[in-house]
Amino acid sequence: MEKNVRVGILMGSDSDWEKINGVAKALDEFNVGYEIHVMSAHRTPDKVLEYASTAKSRGLGVIIAAAGGAAHLAGVVASHTTLPVIGVPVKTDMMGGLDSLLSTVQMPGDVPVATVGTGSGGARNAGILAVQILATGDPTLAEALVAFKEKLVAKIAAKDAAFQEKLSQPS
Repeated sequence: MEKNVRVGILMGSDSDWEKINGVAKALDEFNVGYEIHVMSAHRTPDKVLEYASTAKSRGLGVIIAAAGGAAHLAGVVASHTTLPVIGVPVKTDMMGGLDSLLSTVQMPGDVPVATVGTGSGGARNAGILAVQILATGDPTLAEALVAFKEKLVAKIAAKDAAFQEKLSQPS
């Protein structure tokens, strides 16, 4: 069964995929369709403009943009669409992703970009945040999120029970 594409995932370089593929894995868990493209705010600005300005008319509901270093991709995308944009700061060798984080989060007023953390947790959170945004208008996704949260509660309760059992054992 082919998924209806609702999320656009952009990355500044194909080498970013290994660092951000948690986005797609999270969307897959909720059966949310997506498309993935490589484009650069600096090297292919016309392509970014076309993609962002046509995304809504093509049925997308959220765009996730991942970039490292100067990390302007999310901001440029946000300047050309009314869709919610989630920025994923990609970890770099120079500053471990701090440079990317600061570039992504420091948006001027009136051009919001929701920014998640660096690392694999940030990429996964971008996917889940996209699902949460889409779920505001999709009761099926909203129900799936409730079930997801219930599983998280059960998972942590099981870990606590195992830990308490371990603590009760004589050393």
